[in-house]
Amino acid sequence: MTLQRLLEMVQGLQGDMANSRLEQDRMQVDLDASEARNAELHRVNEELRRNLRNNRGRQEPDEMEPLTPPRELSTPFSQEILDAVVPNTFTGPKAIFTGREDPEPHLSAFHTQMVLVGGTDAAKCKLFMSTLTGDAMDWFISLPDAHITSFRQLSRLFREQYLANRPPPLSPMIFSG
Repeated sequence: MTLQRLLEMVQGLQGDMANSRLEQDRMQVDLDASEARNAELHRVNEELRRNLRNNRGRQEPDEMEPLTPPRELSTPFSQEILDAVVPNTFTGPKAIFTGREDPEPHLSAFHTQMVLVGGTDAAKCKLFMSTLTGDAMDWFISLPDAHITSFRQLSRLFREQYLANRPPPLSPMIFSG
């Protein structure tokens, strides 16, 4: 291998690294925007809860509007997972996955947070769903009804779906003298 060819390879790698940094910066901007949206939704949700608590009991029973049942939506969770109660003390993990990232760091961060709070398998499934947004949420809701029976299964399907997002392994360069 000539020195010129080696220099061309190094320059190509430097260009790839620069492009990778730009992509990482774009992804960080997307992540920051998603976190800001989540924070705003959390703030609005808390405000609505406060208003609901403050307004309870103010209306006469015959003035209250009848409650309409929630719309039935399909879900990939089994009935056992759906029936499991997640304690109010659990807060959803801060990690967000859009479908463009490597799935392994997301699963690792999520698992670490769940170990800290001691979540059950069903709680892991339900809370993991709250970390998905964009294309990842579209993938999740496209899963067949009642298909997910465990967090292990959900993790496997998640890894398989986003396997292509994993960076290729670095191969050692062999130089001959």
